[in-house]
Amino acid sequence: MIIDGEEKFVTTIIMAAGKGTRMKSNKSKLVHRIYDKELVRRVAEVAEKVGSDEIITVVGHLKEQVQAVLGDSVKYAYQEELLGTGHAVMQATKYLEGKQGKAIILYGDVPILRPETLRNLLSKSIKNKEYATLLTAIYENPTGYGRIIRDEGGNIKAIVEEKDANMFEKEIKEINSGIYCFDIEELLSALKEIKPNNVQGEYYLTDVIKIMNDKGLKTGAVIVEDNTEILGVNDRNQLELLTRVLRMRINAEHMSRGVTIEDSNSTYIYDNVKIGMDTVIHPNTTIKDGVIIGDNCEIGPNAYIRENCIIGNNVKVGNFVELKKAKIGDRTKVPHFIYLGDAEVGEDCNIGCGTITCNYDGKEKHQTKIGNRAFIGSNVNLVAPVTLGDDVLIAAGSTITEDVPSGKMGIARERQVNKDRKNK
Repeated sequence: MIIDGEEKFVTTIIMAAGKGTRMKSNKSKLVHRIYDKELVRRVAEVAEKVGSDEIITVVGHLKEQVQAVLGDSVKYAYQEELLGTGHAVMQATKYLEGKQGKAIILYGDVPILRPETLRNLLSKSIKNKEYATLLTAIYENPTGYGRIIRDEGGNIKAIVEEKDANMFEKEIKEINSGIYCFDIEELLSALKEIKPNNVQGEYYLTDVIKIMNDKGLKTGAVIVEDNTEILGVNDRNQLELLTRVLRMRINAEHMSRGVTIEDSNSTYIYDNVKIGMDTVIHPNTTIKDGVIIGDNCEIGPNAYIRENCIIGNNVKVGNFVELKKAKIGDRTKVPHFIYLGDAEVGEDCNIGCGTITCNYDGKEKHQTKIGNRAFIGSNVNLVAPVTLGDDVLIAAGSTITEDVPSGKMGIARERQVNKDRKNK
């Protein structure tokens, strides 16, 4: 890949071998989801977005579940014994031998790191010719974290764990996130020197920094602007917290682009959603991955817009509406209590309350097409596959099983008959 005009080989190593017992689950912690996407998949996607030439995932406990999520998109190394972060990286060295460039270290349970943050880390490491560049953070209460010790020149002198820190070191507020960018050759060299000289008998990746410093190699750091990016998931409370953080981040990004979200706490907008300016999102609305919504629309409340829907400009999607693989034309109204699945709806249409597309025959899904300026009455069943032309009118309560040509009115209901009541 090319960073700041310089071509570099970049490998990303994702730590994904831990047990995650605090999740209290039969599933690997790393396959639990935030917004329909597994934690480890989110991390791998960040590595992809920064342009990694190679992604190596170190797996261990319940490795089959992690491999089922990532498939062939990454290479795998196996850590049989969990002997620390340094030991985990050692398992991936077979992929690093003989290569020159940078190795990024990420964690499968730290899922909301921004690609821009990782690019900054990589760019600084290359531009400043640093052999190790750490992602650090400033915490007002750094208790429990390893402290960053710098020399007078700003180089990373050491990383001191909480239990080993003296009273002065504990006052330091800059902490180690555990995310690194290393020179591959020097990383391989340092890994051969680290020893499990600690109570846990583990190989610490932080020892690599000390080894590089002892050699006089330049090291540095990037301080993350948003501390929430480096939060990890250890239990379900933290999973909910990170889901909340991601929700607020996504919603804030849409609002910064001119979208009105009336209640960010109850609005769930998934990844890769595009929403036009001056669109209003009412409370209790869910918009799934890949949806496109135009300008000046009104969405919700209690609307559920599923994956890959495309909504034009000046469209109204009302309360208790569900859209699935639906394309809605400009100025069309889909007001309330409606299901449109596998449907194409033209411009300037009105879809009556209680209308549904019957898109599933028990084996396959079928499509409904509605032309421009159609008026669909209340409580209409459109049994797909079916096509309605332009300017059609469908009478309320109809079950439409055949195509309706343009300009026609479709009625599909029995004539009303009034009979005498029988007295009981």
